[in-house]
Amino acid sequence: MAETKNGPVRDALPKGFRSAELGWPELDRIPRPPYRLPLLGDVIGAGRRTPMQDSLRYARKLGPIFRRRAFGKEFVFVWGAALAADLADETRFAKHVGLGVANLRPVAGDGLFTAYNHEPNWQLAHDVLAPGFSREAMAGYHVMMLDVAARLTDAWDRARAAGRTVDVPGDMTKLTLETIARTGFGHDFGSFERSRPHPFVTAMVGTLSHAQRLNTVPAPLARWLLRDAGRRNAADIAYLNRTVDDLVRDRRDAGGPGGTGDLLDRMLDTAHPETGERLSPENVRRQVITFLVAGHETTSGALSFALHYLAQHPDVAARARAEVDRVWGDTEAPGYEQVAKLRYVRRVLDESLRLWPTAPAFAREAREDTVLGGTHPMRRGAWALVLIGMLHRDPEVWGPDAERFDPDRFDAKAVRSRAPHTFKPFGTGARACIGRQFALHEATLVLGLLLRRYELRAEPDYRLRVTERLTLMPEGLRLRLEHRAPATPDRAPLPEDSASEPRCPVHRTGE
Repeated sequence: MAETKNGPVRDALPKGFRSAELGWPELDRIPRPPYRLPLLGDVIGAGRRTPMQDSLRYARKLGPIFRRRAFGKEFVFVWGAALAADLADETRFAKHVGLGVANLRPVAGDGLFTAYNHEPNWQLAHDVLAPGFSREAMAGYHVMMLDVAARLTDAWDRARAAGRTVDVPGDMTKLTLETIARTGFGHDFGSFERSRPHPFVTAMVGTLSHAQRLNTVPAPLARWLLRDAGRRNAADIAYLNRTVDDLVRDRRDAGGPGGTGDLLDRMLDTAHPETGERLSPENVRRQVITFLVAGHETTSGALSFALHYLAQHPDVAARARAEVDRVWGDTEAPGYEQVAKLRYVRRVLDESLRLWPTAPAFAREAREDTVLGGTHPMRRGAWALVLIGMLHRDPEVWGPDAERFDPDRFDAKAVRSRAPHTFKPFGTGARACIGRQFALHEATLVLGLLLRRYELRAEPDYRLRVTERLTLMPEGLRLRLEHRAPATPDRAPLPEDSASEPRCPVHRTGE
């Protein structure tokens, strides 16, 4: 048996997809859509490109736990706050590497995000890399984040001067890729100097899209129906591997450690403090790919959704901008500590992540036979998918206006009043996102910089559409920029902003 911080995890659990019939002995008690077709399953009204949004729609009709069947595969979905809190119990449940995540294992293998619980490299990598996200490390990354943000604002200044709108998801992807590449691995992709996405981004989007598409095709037919797509995916994976191998080789050829103590230095030169183990070269590659992909894809989506809502709600933008003026003043380059003081800006980000968590679900499996919520029996190894977007819309937690954008849901008093495990944009438990502090600091910093510099104008006819490629991203979002007038003393935030309790970059939000 492998060991984790929560005790032993048996490695006899079956790997790969396990249909719900195998683990839920009273499956018939769980609601399902009314129209089920032979062989195809619950596909009426569903779209191949929008499986998560389809699931949100079913959730509203079927309740806090429901099931869907597609091509012979039965899935159980959970979104009710009480049931989700039960699944967050680390003594009874663990991460399940669900179907979409398992489809990424050809590229990420036993990296932090895609490792099975029994694979020892997960705990080894976590323990080796955790100090890379300490407060001291984050303060060092802050300077590089500012430098990359300046490249973004230079590009946006040119677009504004030329009267052009800006491609928000595209530019946020450039920003976050360069940030994680620079801070974590000392690499510059030159994204802002390119007129088209860097090939790494193209390959990454290809692998994510292919992983999701595999879920929409009957497994026995995938080899034939997706033959050409499979070849493209293999080429994309080969490109990602070559890019990372070159990056690692350059670091080694430079004479060993880069001297910065960044994530790559830790992967290459740090032994586990207790066992003395080191990451293998193959696992280093897998961890670098994991960080480059997961470390920028979700943050770019979070920033894009937040900018959409700021443009749609000028009153919220004005209030956030006033806070930036008060906290940062005329400081050209805000310090690390000043970012955590942007409490209302952080609320804007949290509320955007509530409505559109860019990693929209996580799966949990039973460590032993148990009963979910005191009602639904689960056998050992049975799993369920927690729909974060619906958990974040549970009216019993968020009220009857849960669909409405309101950053004050995250003021200190409101946060303290909510039950634990009701806000989960970074997953849960021991396998929650290791880089969440990094992502939240980066996103809050960038929002502050953009609010201070620009007035954000939405295109009048734009309606939010969401692209799914395992992660979520606004589709076709473009904004018009106007030059920001200089700050004046009367643009102070409302009193309750300054009266809120201080919060560090990751404050308690129902975790």
